[in-house]
Amino acid sequence: MKTESVLEKVLASGQMAVTSECGPPRGSVPDKIIEKANLLKGYVDAINVTDNQTAMVRMSSWSSCIFIKQMGLNPILQMVTRDRNRLAMQSDILGAYAHGINTMLCLSGDHPKFGDHPMAAGVYDLDSIQLVRMVKDMRDEGKFQGGADIVNPPKMFIGAAANPFADPFELRVARLAKKVKAGVDFIQTQCIYNVDKFEKWMEGVRERGLHKQVYILAGITPMKSVGMAKYMKNKVPGMDVPDEVVKRMSSVPKEKQAEEGIKIALETIERLKGVEGVNGFHIMAIEWEEKVPEMVERAGLLPRPQV
Repeated sequence: MKTESVLEKVLASGQMAVTSECGPPRGSVPDKIIEKANLLKGYVDAINVTDNQTAMVRMSSWSSCIFIKQMGLNPILQMVTRDRNRLAMQSDILGAYAHGINTMLCLSGDHPKFGDHPMAAGVYDLDSIQLVRMVKDMRDEGKFQGGADIVNPPKMFIGAAANPFADPFELRVARLAKKVKAGVDFIQTQCIYNVDKFEKWMEGVRERGLHKQVYILAGITPMKSVGMAKYMKNKVPGMDVPDEVVKRMSSVPKEKQAEEGIKIALETIERLKGVEGVNGFHIMAIEWEEKVPEMVERAGLLPRPQV
């Protein structure tokens, strides 16, 4: 399988890939997404564009991707199965690919009850694994899910998410194996604070040979404050923030906590560079995009490869 994806070319070259993300604005204001993407220019290989993250209404992922594409950058279309049935998803994939968007991430999406429309009906016509399979069939077989042929099939580089920390832990590798079997090309993980547990998950990944079948980008999110650390530890489902991380954040004065959070993130990157099967990093600096260039530079991940 060969796509036109710059991210695929970087990963195939054997170099550590770097991705980041932009949340679209809660309004029809394209300058917001352009401003965020400009901060990342030259520092990352591709930019995820979230799809109504936390079940809050935002500008659509694919329209935001078009603005990023027009800037000469490489967007990753995120698509959640929460909001669309298979007709709408296939339609949006064709539309995105027609605009030159050739990399996507397949997700289930946060439940509507977490967002600003808790009364909204979740669609979930397909789950994220079935979405991966559908996109692969569109790409490789040139077929819609209904069986008809596609004129100019969308040659998408297909991504999905993995959470090595969710319970039950012993099923986490098996779930990744299902996504690999469905046809996923790359994985971006949940943000990593419990590095020991992540390394244990990677051991299981290597035991099953999955690291040779899929590219894995380790998720990195810098903490801004001890308050953020406590919130992520206690309130965010599927997040694993060890006590020692909270203690470390609280051991420095308030004005130095943001820098301490960045130091923890950089130490995590450095440690994970040596883990077999880790092919790069997905840096999620949520509404803190201005810190990504500094982090990429301090992590020794510059210059980005030209492919």
